[in-house]
Amino acid sequence: MIFTPEVLTIFILNFIFAFFAIIAFVLSVKIFLKWDLNSTTQSQYKLEKQSYLAATIIKYIFAIKVPLFLFFIFTLDKLSHVLTGAMCAAGVVDATPYGTYLFIIKIINLYLFAYWLMLHSADIKEENQPYTKQKFGLFIIAFFLLMAELILEGVMFSSIDVDKMVSCCGSLYSSSATSYISNIFLIDTPTLLTLFYGNFLFIILFYFLKNRYLFAISNIIFIIISLISIIVFFGTYIYELPTHHCPFCFLQKDYHYIGYLLYALLFGGTFYGIIAGFINSSQKERAKNCKISILLSSVYVILLSLYPIIYFIKNGVWL
Repeated sequence: MIFTPEVLTIFILNFIFAFFAIIAFVLSVKIFLKWDLNSTTQSQYKLEKQSYLAATIIKYIFAIKVPLFLFFIFTLDKLSHVLTGAMCAAGVVDATPYGTYLFIIKIINLYLFAYWLMLHSADIKEENQPYTKQKFGLFIIAFFLLMAELILEGVMFSSIDVDKMVSCCGSLYSSSATSYISNIFLIDTPTLLTLFYGNFLFIILFYFLKNRYLFAISNIIFIIISLISIIVFFGTYIYELPTHHCPFCFLQKDYHYIGYLLYALLFGGTFYGIIAGFINSSQKERAKNCKISILLSSVYVILLSLYPIIYFIKNGVWL
């Protein structure tokens, strides 16, 4: 077990989140099962008041959880300094059997929680609140994912043994690694870059064709391809080392914390692209979300592309 001010902060916040999430869950089930906006009964009036309370609780939990993801990454990076063998957050994630699963569920929840916030925002803008039942139904699903995340987080931090040597990112993210991650290195560079830039061009194409569903699906695929591309190709140019593929090290001061900007751009671009396809907002609002998505994703692609270009200009060779 390991305790630092950052870990204790996460534990305290998780306890608070769990307490209020349970209250919101009970109310959400009642609202989802009995909500009828056309009804004028006392029961419906009571549900409307409860919906305001539940939505407020959920909004503040999710509004804190989304940026708290960055604090979680920061905490992992701080813990890497006290674990033997760890160079960055990758070693901490691999220090227990639960780290990888926690990280995956956190990424899923990051998009899910942000999606709920946007759905809630769209709902309260309409007088008849068309998404009320949908957003509370979504929270019922999100509640179990939230609780799974909180439990896994507690188990992971409790399972870390400070006296045990852990693997460094160099051994975890390499073609010689024995984990499933090593399979991504089987993709050759031309194929990977074709997928990366081709996917981005499809996003732009579907934007101009105004096909919001294909636009959203392309953004979902872009998340996966982008993460693989950073590990296999672009990361080596950020580090200027052909053998360094870690997706965490460039979050550190040595690389000017560029990772936080890159991941924020990727999340923002893909998230706004996804909600543009799956939230039935007004045409004006949808067009705004699409433009934000294109802008953020374009900055992300340009910024990533500059690293190999600048390296080639400076050295005259590719890695």
